[in-house]
Amino acid sequence: MKITFFSTKSYDQLYFERANNKQQHEFIFLEPALTENTVGLAAGSKAVCVFVNDKLTAKVIQSLAEQKVELIALRCAGFNNVDLKAAKEHNIPVVRVPAYSPHAIAEHAVALILTLNRKTHKAYNRVRESNFSLDRLIGFDLYGKTVGVVGTGKIGSTFAGIMRGFGCTILATDIQENKALLSQGVQYVPIQELLAKSDIISLHCPLTEQTRHLINEQTLKQTKPGLMLINTGRGALIDTKAVIKALKTGHLGYLGMDVYEQEENLFFKDLSETIIQDDVIARLMTFPNVLITAHQAFLTEEALSEITRITLENIDAFEKGNTLVNVVQL
Repeated sequence: MKITFFSTKSYDQLYFERANNKQQHEFIFLEPALTENTVGLAAGSKAVCVFVNDKLTAKVIQSLAEQKVELIALRCAGFNNVDLKAAKEHNIPVVRVPAYSPHAIAEHAVALILTLNRKTHKAYNRVRESNFSLDRLIGFDLYGKTVGVVGTGKIGSTFAGIMRGFGCTILATDIQENKALLSQGVQYVPIQELLAKSDIISLHCPLTEQTRHLINEQTLKQTKPGLMLINTGRGALIDTKAVIKALKTGHLGYLGMDVYEQEENLFFKDLSETIIQDDVIARLMTFPNVLITAHQAFLTEEALSEITRITLENIDAFEKGNTLVNVVQL
């Protein structure tokens, strides 16, 4: 099968070509994102393989259908960038990778917590300049702190398990309780109680109309002063302007984020010689207690291998006419 990959990076090509060692498929790797302006590049392919920042609007999907594209394969878990109604109307299945390495995301969330807390990024830069001062590097013990976990699917539950290892008390909220976590002493509470009692809050829930801007001006007012907020889920779970306001007043003590609401214009690009036009993230980067990574939580060897394997299994199942176990339902 001929497959056109959009938003391709070097690691995408490396892992997919390695998995395609029998040359079962023909891969076309493209750097540009899939948009209304680039959709014509899919001509001649039976499937497109896309990532989080590709924009599969109704117009894009119509163009794909006109080009005889029969399958949309997401090499990620999220699918809020796909117009599922349009895909269904054009009879184009959408498949995804629902889980690849929950450990990769959960461990990155912990890395953000440890770095923000113990300021190892600042200490590293100081020592490289022969500055061995310990001023303004004071952190706090994670042991005994209360950690709120919003969303306890595979990633959230893995994160909760890691934080229990630090000796933290875990509060969780979700529409469905995880029995395994309950047996480990994790307490499920209403979101209002989690906000009020947590020293650290980590977001691991999907982005829906109900969770969009879950962290906003009103919910931030319900949190403890000095709260550490971590987001490795979806950028729009946070109202970024409200978070900036809370940082300016000092109510929000720390912010660690691997995702950003407007990241499609920034992340996965080298903009080091460019003037950033996004004033919101430019303001965020001025705070000494904010740590931003550019959607790299998934970037481990294990996760990339699993993403590749499941994506190709989805494509193979479609080509053979088998049941699509990872199809996205409207």
